[in-house]
Amino acid sequence: MSTENLVEIHDLAAGYGGVPVVRGLNLNVKPGEVVALLGPNGAGKTTTLLTISGILRPLGGTLDVLGEPVLGGKAYKVARRGLAHVAEDRSLFFDLTVNENIRLGLSGRSAERKQAFELAMDMFPALAPLRTRRAGLLSGGEQQMLAMARALVSKPKMLLVDEMSLGLAPIIVERLLPIVRRIADETNAGVLIVEQHVGMALGVADRAYVLNHGQLVMEGTATDLLARRDLLEKSYLGDGSH
Repeated sequence: MSTENLVEIHDLAAGYGGVPVVRGLNLNVKPGEVVALLGPNGAGKTTTLLTISGILRPLGGTLDVLGEPVLGGKAYKVARRGLAHVAEDRSLFFDLTVNENIRLGLSGRSAERKQAFELAMDMFPALAPLRTRRAGLLSGGEQQMLAMARALVSKPKMLLVDEMSLGLAPIIVERLLPIVRRIADETNAGVLIVEQHVGMALGVADRAYVLNHGQLVMEGTATDLLARRDLLEKSYLGDGSH
């Protein structure tokens, strides 16, 4: 695993309308690493992802993604450098088929596009028999797989996944989260996931950060945090410590 950080954040402040939701955040992600960003609702997790992807402009601190500063307002430039963002609403085109949605993420020459498509089908074999079905007719789990597959075919160097489990049964989440681990292992992409199923997320992550009220209250390896579940639970109630 390379020691070069794909995402490097120092003292980040981020929010909406000039009002910070996240303050003083330090965070990094390396190639081939899965990092979980945890915390209760309203802690600032989605705000952090939106800022990393260039949708929101940082209010303070420094944010480098794939070797360059992210100033906000130009998400397409960050995407071109190799960042893919699977938003919590999945952002699918419901009137288009599975195949058509995936093709929107494809890039490169014909052979590269074919290889990327085959990798996506290998990662998400349940989509293979659904390739001509419209996205709007898929189940929630199938839609999440499609959103992940579309991101994967863009061959990201850095992948952001926001609330993969939203609206899904735990048994579906148990099947999907290990694929995040596989993506990091097989493509060497860095992955930053926001996830409410804490135990499941830590089961596939290398490291984790815990936010509460927009501030970092806990961080460490996934193994260490799993062994400190009492402190982790306290952090969700707002009285945790580093």
